[in-house]
Amino acid sequence: MIINHNMNALNAHRSMMSNVNRAGKSMEKLSSGLRINRAGDDAAGLAISEKMRGQIRGLDQAGRNSQDGISMIQTAEGALNETHSILQRMRELATQASNDTNTSVDRGEIQKEINQLTSEINRVGNTTEFNTQKLLNGDRAKKASVAATQGEYNISAIAAGTLTIDGEDITIGATVTAAAIQTLVNSNTALAAKYTVGTGTASGTVKLTQKTGSDTEPSVNGGTLATATTGVSAKDASDGVTFQVGANAGQSMVITINDMRATSTGTNGLKIASESGTSVTSNSGKTAKYTTTAVVTDGTDNTARYKALDVSTNENASAAIDVLNDSIQSVSAERSKLGAYQNRLEHTINNLGTSSENLQAAESRVRDVDMAKEMMTFSKENILQQAAQAMLAQAKQQPQGVLQLLR
Repeated sequence: MIINHNMNALNAHRSMMSNVNRAGKSMEKLSSGLRINRAGDDAAGLAISEKMRGQIRGLDQAGRNSQDGISMIQTAEGALNETHSILQRMRELATQASNDTNTSVDRGEIQKEINQLTSEINRVGNTTEFNTQKLLNGDRAKKASVAATQGEYNISAIAAGTLTIDGEDITIGATVTAAAIQTLVNSNTALAAKYTVGTGTASGTVKLTQKTGSDTEPSVNGGTLATATTGVSAKDASDGVTFQVGANAGQSMVITINDMRATSTGTNGLKIASESGTSVTSNSGKTAKYTTTAVVTDGTDNTARYKALDVSTNENASAAIDVLNDSIQSVSAERSKLGAYQNRLEHTINNLGTSSENLQAAESRVRDVDMAKEMMTFSKENILQQAAQAMLAQAKQQPQGVLQLLR
């Protein structure tokens, strides 16, 4: 018998402390509801579940992104609903003006309403916004073929002498014509590679059109560079609106919203107003006239900038009906496209919700604790802890038997 080392007590103490630690971990899991509270609980499981959490949160945010996208689309489509109503009224007015029971004074009154309605279409196109971003002015249209529509610059006030363009000197005579400047520019190899030359929009001016995308205006000395008729450079090309509809990089969709203003500039315009044109041909081949003077505003101020469809005669009003039919069809096509985008996004949201739910279930199996099973473990460890305490008390009494030998 020995008294310096009570091995039974040491063994009982070790077992008791082990039980205390395991019972403590079970209590922590039961109180938090998590099987993994620290990396030491399950290192691999922690890494897997954190990756799943990133996906879940990404999917949830993608769902909110898609909802925002639907809100943007609904904003644009709602504005086009009013554009549709305006166009239908304009068609009604054109039909009325086609009837020769109207006098020239009557048609003049009809023209006034058409002018105002055209201005309102411009206002809708120029001011409809979502989160301060304009939707219907062409900024959100896809501009893929930008190489053919580069910046155009008008050069005016050219006197006889030397004209320097981008460091290249051109000697010109007293008379400035587009043909003369075109010949001079084309004979300069460096400039001919960068520009084509034509007649400017103002009398006596020359227009330089960039052949390739550039963000830099021509540097002109010896002449005045007028306000640019700016095209789109390759660097500034817009590809519509990108919605992030997935949890990972590149999981996106792109929508485009065409220019829905009244002006005929651009391929997607409604062609019911023009800045400088005199007529427009409908898809069915009828030629409608524009008014001789500017009577339409852009809707943001009271300055008349554009000409409107002319309904002053039976012939003009009849042709205007065809052009308005084309415009109504353009708006219908745009609204149909936006509706298709919205339907797609609604399916996207449903899919994202399902994916997020399934991932949460998988993450729960890795991370969450089975409360019933863990309670069984805790009860077991608690009983073992109490048993170890009792055995420690018994082991503590054993060395007292030595006293019997010392009597």
